[in-house]
Amino acid sequence: MARVLVTEKIADKGLDLLRDAGHEVDVRIGLDAAGLISAIAGAHALLIRSATIVTADLLAAGTDLKIVGRAGIGLDNVDVDAATEHNVLVANAPFSNAVTAAEHTMAMLLAQARNIAHAHAALIEGRWERSKWNGVELAEKTLGIIGLGRIGGLVAARARAFDMEIIAFDPYVAPERAAEMNIELVDLETLISSSDFVTLHLARTPDTLNLINAELLAKAKPGLRIVNVARGGIIDESALADAISNGPVGGAAIDVFAEEPTTVSPLFLLPEVTVTPHLGASTVEAQLKAGVQAAEQVVLALAGEPVPFAVNAK
Repeated sequence: MARVLVTEKIADKGLDLLRDAGHEVDVRIGLDAAGLISAIAGAHALLIRSATIVTADLLAAGTDLKIVGRAGIGLDNVDVDAATEHNVLVANAPFSNAVTAAEHTMAMLLAQARNIAHAHAALIEGRWERSKWNGVELAEKTLGIIGLGRIGGLVAARARAFDMEIIAFDPYVAPERAAEMNIELVDLETLISSSDFVTLHLARTPDTLNLINAELLAKAKPGLRIVNVARGGIIDESALADAISNGPVGGAAIDVFAEEPTTVSPLFLLPEVTVTPHLGASTVEAQLKAGVQAAEQVVLALAGEPVPFAVNAK
């Protein structure tokens, strides 16, 4: 029997998988950094979501640790290099929230196009502002998709149902694959200068940090609206706020931020911006799938079996 330390809310079905495999499930939610260091001693696996920060110090303290399971896709909160140095596998749940993220992207796209959040706020505050919140149609508009992976592809399929024209930027997707999806691949500057709406679907890495910056935004098609349900830090928030206030960008719908949690951003001051607090994966279905997939990876690792979703397997 192994001890699995669980530091965030995980779907009960996932925890039951661990128990059914004969493991001790030690749920410790709300630990601070010192508490984590203490609790990791003797744990053979660590099961987390996005709030637990897995540092090199934490990994060094987990001398019995075999795997870190992340119930979700992103690994911004895990020092994967340090885990590899300590021979600790890191596995995520890469297929858990694709549909949910794509649907939230569409919700934000529509909310931005029709000013739903702002019209709602005005009405419940007693203001009938029917003419003020005039929107635009999605039909026959060009959607530029940055990152044409699983989520980007799902967004493309949904946007096509709204009669949108679709172009994409993704240096890792073959033109033949894009052609199969009836999508033209273009460079990033062409996408920004040609699109009426842009959605982002890529990981936060050193290469994508501040990918959407002041220089690029200055080349935007006038009135461009940007939706980010991917990761914070890919867009320079200050540059985006300036491009909305003083430049060509017409608005934005943002679910993720460079620092989270946050209640302060230059974007919060702009009526052209719709924001949500990182809800891209926040559905009952996605949380269930994430918990189960992550738990399955932990069970395999503790049994000495291959771990298909390990990101650092040698």
